[in-house]
Amino acid sequence: MPRRLETDRWLFLATVALCLIGAVMVFSASAMTAREQFGSSYHFLLRQAIWLFAGLAGMLLLMNVDYRKFRNPPFLFSGLFVVLLLLVGVFFLDRSHATHRWIRIGPASLQPSEFAKLVVIFYLAWFLELRIQGRGPGEPGVNDWRHSLVPAVGPVIALACLVVFEPDLGTAVQIFIVAFALLFAAGLSWVYVGGAGGFAAASIVLLIVDTSYRYQRVVSFLNPTADPQGRGFQLMQSLIAVGSGGLTGVGLMESKQKLFYLPEASTDFIFAVICEELGFLGAIVVLTLFAVYAWRGIRAALGAPDMFGRLVALGITVMVISQALINLGVVLGMMPTKGIPLPFISYGGSSLLVVLLATGVLLNISQHAD
Repeated sequence: MPRRLETDRWLFLATVALCLIGAVMVFSASAMTAREQFGSSYHFLLRQAIWLFAGLAGMLLLMNVDYRKFRNPPFLFSGLFVVLLLLVGVFFLDRSHATHRWIRIGPASLQPSEFAKLVVIFYLAWFLELRIQGRGPGEPGVNDWRHSLVPAVGPVIALACLVVFEPDLGTAVQIFIVAFALLFAAGLSWVYVGGAGGFAAASIVLLIVDTSYRYQRVVSFLNPTADPQGRGFQLMQSLIAVGSGGLTGVGLMESKQKLFYLPEASTDFIFAVICEELGFLGAIVVLTLFAVYAWRGIRAALGAPDMFGRLVALGITVMVISQALINLGVVLGMMPTKGIPLPFISYGGSSLLVVLLATGVLLNISQHAD
């Protein structure tokens, strides 16, 4: 008798809780700005709600679709081609915030680089499963650089390079983090691990040194008090917000830093508003929910019945948690300033939609996990 499939309630509830906290905090962080710019305090909340409902509907749909259908080559290569086409297409559109990151469709906008992370997960999971489980006598394994590594990382490098040219170094780094995690889990040799790590580190340093605004971000990170009204302004205001919250916070909607002091209060620095309004206890709740997500995601990966499911579950978990850690590191002054949203919580449609769709797949894998 087949086993009855059950939804991972811990993972589902943690995801919904993060989304609800995000909706409340987006309204709190953006109400004043929305009223000044658009005449309505609910402008950003309503836009976020539309993406949230679309993402939750997609999550509920995908958690009831067998994840093994996504390893169909026509589906994988169609998705890869569409994302590549969108990443190229953004360069022919008008700039927004001095970058080519968004495709605008009426009042909505789409960020293809967010979908690139998901495509990389499915593509590598499919390809690496073929190299691991389908290997026969004389067939190439994961560490065969010509027949395995080149076709595995080739599309990943192509996607990441297009994202770097937008420019968006942070998302490109995330793509490499996800790819590295999947290759390592698939049995990549330590020789290649060291080589890839060294090459990636050298490339990031070169991209930082070669670009003035990235270099200035690193300088301000090392000594933000040297120019508190200039280069160090974002980090200083973030730390002031975090420190002002104390144990229980100043109260919901009562943040002072969000009132035109803290840049990007509803997106990149929304965790600083959480710390100020809800205090240390509110921050611990958010961190605990992400810890639950990581725990259940890893559990689903370890219990998945096939290699494709294990790698997809691992990739999704790494994608969400690494993004959260980068955002928290920036807000708390542990990393140079970078525009990476906090998953499920920050304002932004593409990011919210992608992490909810990915979570739907993760929930489906957890149903089949032992």
